[in-house]
Amino acid sequence: MTETIKQQIMAVRDSGETNMLDTRMVQYIANREGFYELVIYIEDHREEYAHFIFTGEDE
Repeated sequence: MTETIKQQIMAVRDSGETNMLDTRMVQYIANREGFYELVIYIEDHREEYAHFIFTGEDE
């Protein structure tokens, strides 16, 4: 997970618009905001994304 993706996750989280485990809504918000790296990351690395959300660890 890159620093850019972490920043994009934090931006979506800080918006307070959705539960971060609702990956479809996170992707919708990310796409709307131009966070295309995050949209693709969630699609390709769903388990790693969930791990980061639960633990704050990217590995």
